[in-house]
Amino acid sequence: MIDTVTLLTFVPAALALNLTPGADMMFCLGQGLRGGPRAALAADAGIALGAMVHVSVAGLGLGALVTASPWLFDAIRWVGVAYLLWLAVSALREGAITPDVPQVRPSRAFREALVVNLTNPKVILFVLAFVPQFVDPARGAVLPQFLVLGLILSAGGLVVNGLVGVFAGSIGRGIARSPRFGVVLAWVSASVFAGLALKLALNKRS
Repeated sequence: MIDTVTLLTFVPAALALNLTPGADMMFCLGQGLRGGPRAALAADAGIALGAMVHVSVAGLGLGALVTASPWLFDAIRWVGVAYLLWLAVSALREGAITPDVPQVRPSRAFREALVVNLTNPKVILFVLAFVPQFVDPARGAVLPQFLVLGLILSAGGLVVNGLVGVFAGSIGRGIARSPRFGVVLAWVSASVFAGLALKLALNKRS
């Protein structure tokens, strides 16, 4: 199993990565603006689950297939781009948020976050580049080590992204009592999703 020194090295490195603004954090922010704190936390949970799926795939060795297959990488990437653009359009079509009827149910936010995370091939490439540095085959099976490290990474992200999403959600729901601000929030949310789509579209393998 993983030794204590490795864990003590991994935890601060993982926390530093969690605190770095990225696509996951922005997605939780966008969902918080659309549906409030509960939607933000549900999205946060979906992202954490997606990250664990990526870690499991990498631990099983299937991540090498994505790394070695440019067409598969691009196919997954463009599915993610299309889905994010669809979310942006949906945010605009749904219009203003009302205080009594949330724009995004937590179950929907969870599903959307899971799909967005799973259709971002950069995540699995990141896992393949970062996590193996702390895995030692001499200490036993590789998959359990991947899962332990993945849990630590996901737990940190769960806390950090959740706090960002809840904060954004509290602000969003507070000012959404005004129809004008509701429309503004819809545009802000759509801009976040469209920006993430553009970022993913421009991402290359390296």
